[in-house]
This record gives sequence, structure tokens and C-alpha cells, in this order.
Amino acid sequence: MNANYTVAVLGLGAMGLPMATRLASRLSVHGYDIAEPRLKLASAAGIATFGSARAAAQGADALLLAVRNGEQLNEVLFGDAGVAPVLARGSVVILTSTVGTEAIPATVERLAEYGVELVDAPLSGGPVRAGDGDLLIVVGATPSAREQAAPVLDLLASTLSIVGDNPGDGQALKTVNQLLCGVHIAAAAEALALADALGLDAAKTLSALEAGAAGSFMLSNRGPRILQAYADGGADVLSRLDIFVKDMGIVGKAARAAGLAAPVAAAAEQLYLLGQAQGLAAADDSAVIKVVAPARRHAG
Repeated sequence: MNANYTVAVLGLGAMGLPMATRLASRLSVHGYDIAEPRLKLASAAGIATFGSARAAAQGADALLLAVRNGEQLNEVLFGDAGVAPVLARGSVVILTSTVGTEAIPATVERLAEYGVELVDAPLSGGPVRAGDGDLLIVVGATPSAREQAAPVLDLLASTLSIVGDNPGDGQALKTVNQLLCGVHIAAAAEALALADALGLDAAKTLSALEAGAAGSFMLSNRGPRILQAYADGGADVLSRLDIFVKDMGIVGKAARAAGLAAPVAAAAEQLYLLGQAQGLAAADDSAVIKVVAPARRHAG
């Protein structure tokens, strides 16, 4: 137990709360969320809760952030109620979100004015894995920043990949990762829609595909949820479809900036955009099958 190390977690939602709970098993954790029910859950988990983001961040050794995009990152740190002015010199901001590389340089420069470093650490894994400390985290940060963030990263990650010494390196690798994940989910949905159109038993088809060369992590992970997409309420939401609208947008922007054609990623992005337009934004990303095939043709 390292009670002398304090980490502030801003945002106690589906990922923030299990991460904060995991960290509270070894560290002193300050938490803040705009939703009172989340604060109550955090308090019950042994997390010290506060009435504002600034109060939670005051004096912390590390600030853990899970924001939606670069604009939200800038607002949380440097907006009218931003927390950067109250961060302790020598502390670090650990960014766990996928926001793309574009927002990173300005964030690093502005944090340096306060004597604070950015640890670029986008992660993969859902709420259950977050609570178990079983996340995949890719890190771009200076050696000194990584050392300062180590108590947090070591508790949250089962696989910790240091990809570079510069903030932005983590975002770059996560962008490549999301290209593959987004394409694989879309391809799995398209394949299972074709199986249904051909009159094949969906569950048997999925089992056969998993056992052969066509198998992949995403097929095994999303396949059962894809088959649940047509049920009332669809699959449990473990990863919202509009997350891939955002992430595939980041992929496309990065590819264009690099002068690289990415036609497969672009095609997958269009499926997620169509899903969002059809009201599936808040559904599990497995619901992308309903873009290809709005209804099942065969039962079973």
C-alpha cells in the first residue's frame, strides 16, 4: 500500500470507476464526477470524492484522464474551470483516451508551463478488465514522466508497451491498433450477415470460423455479440458504436496527413457513420451488422 502517492481520477463512468477502484487498492485516490450517483459509488469503493475537478486534482502526484477528444482534453486542463493551474509541479497527467496525435504537442507545451508532464497512455480493455488491472496500455512519454506514472500504470496494465519517449507515440500506435480493430469488427459483421443470407446456422458458422485461418480476436470477442444484435435491446453495450465513428475518423485523418491511402479503413468508417445516422450510436459496436443487413433472413 502506497498511501503517500495520490492519483486523481476525473470522470467515474464505465471505465473511470473501475480504474479508480483498482487504484484505490494500493494508492490514495481522489475522484470527481458531475453525476452524484457515481460519486456515491466511488465513495463506497474507498475513493475520496470531491465537489469539483480542481479540488480533486489539488496536490495529486498524477491525474488520470479519460476524455472523448482533444477539445475535451483542452477544456478539462485549460478551460475556465481547468485543473492545470492546481496541479503540483513534478506531477503527471496520464491520458488514457484515444484522441489522435494532433492535440498532443500543444498540450505538452502548455502543461510544461506548470512544471507538469504528459504521459500519453491510451488503453484497450473493458470495465471488467480495468477493475482487474488487466488492461493493454501503450505509452509514449519521457523516462522521467514514466517513472512518475509507474505506480498507476503498473496497477492498471497486464501488458504495458513503451512505444517511445515522446507524448504522441502512444496515440500513433493506438491509431494503428484502432484501424485494425474497426476493420475487423466490420468484417466480422459482414461475414456473419453473409452466412445468414446463405441460410447457414449462425452459431455453427461462428464456431467453424473461429477454429480456422479466418479466426481473429475480434471475431471471437464480437462474434457472439453480433449474433445478439437482432434481439430486443441488442447486445449489452461494452463498446459504443460511436466510439468507432470517432476512432476511424482519427485513422482517416492520420492517413491523409501521412499521404497514405487507407481504402479498407475508409470503407469500415462509412459503416459506422451509417450506423450512427440510423440511430445506433449508443448501441454496442456489434450492431454494425444491422447496417449491412437490417434484419435477419433466417432463424437460429
